[in-house]
Amino acid sequence: MSDKRIGAEAVTEKGWLRAHQWLILRRLSQSGILALFLLGPLAGIWLVKGNLNYSYTLDFLPLTDPYVALQSLATGHLPESLGLIGLLIAALFYFLVGGRVYCAWVCPVNMVTDAAGWLRDRLGIKGSAHLGRNTRYWILGMTFIGSALSGVVLWELINPVSMLHRGLIFGLGAAWTVVLAVFLFDLFVMSRGWCGRLCPVGAFYSLLGRWSPLRVTATKRAACNNCMDCFEVCPEPQVIRPALKGEEKGVGPVILAPNCTNCGRCVDVCSKDVFSFGLRFHNPPSTARPE
Repeated sequence: MSDKRIGAEAVTEKGWLRAHQWLILRRLSQSGILALFLLGPLAGIWLVKGNLNYSYTLDFLPLTDPYVALQSLATGHLPESLGLIGLLIAALFYFLVGGRVYCAWVCPVNMVTDAAGWLRDRLGIKGSAHLGRNTRYWILGMTFIGSALSGVVLWELINPVSMLHRGLIFGLGAAWTVVLAVFLFDLFVMSRGWCGRLCPVGAFYSLLGRWSPLRVTATKRAACNNCMDCFEVCPEPQVIRPALKGEEKGVGPVILAPNCTNCGRCVDVCSKDVFSFGLRFHNPPSTARPE
């Protein structure tokens, strides 16, 4: 097996900046959104009030996390009118751009799990516990049932995103325990385990964005040289194969799986520019026939 770094060929062919452009944009998005939430409590500049569960931007734009809002409904509490408006705005946005865009472009915990993955690779940690990818959907269902039975929004008791916000505002404390646990879990127990196997937030947003028009597409899949770098960097590698390898079966090039996070990792790492962003409607079935 080659010791070549994943993406090295893309850097050689496209240059470092083009081979990392979507990663850079994701980090700017994640850190920028986090900074907007922290400006108020830390610097007194209240451009955004609240957190990722519910926020009020520039005193006119409400945004409500649909997952938290539905748990609140399960407890018997109906959000106020602004909360409902914020719910509709957020739900429409994530439906259009892809629900799991939240995971790749908004969620600050993604930076924590990516750091664990990077360190795991550098340390050469092999082996991993096994949990089915559907585990997160079972956890998602249990949060709704548990919230309905207890009258409490259960996910908020351990939500790493909320814990990360509290830790950054109030300093070291119990909140960091949850964030550290996620980091150590991905580092030592299961590669990409939190986002790919356990997190109910990602499971919820995959359902919300199931029919989203914005997709990654393998428009130039005929140029693929089977380097497998896209599979190595993808947090949900199972979504790639139908679009990339399904040509002989008449399958179109668009990645339709709802668990694609539209992160652009495959676009960055491909030296042949096989992948790009496109629309789900531009998905003509292949006319190729197996020999």
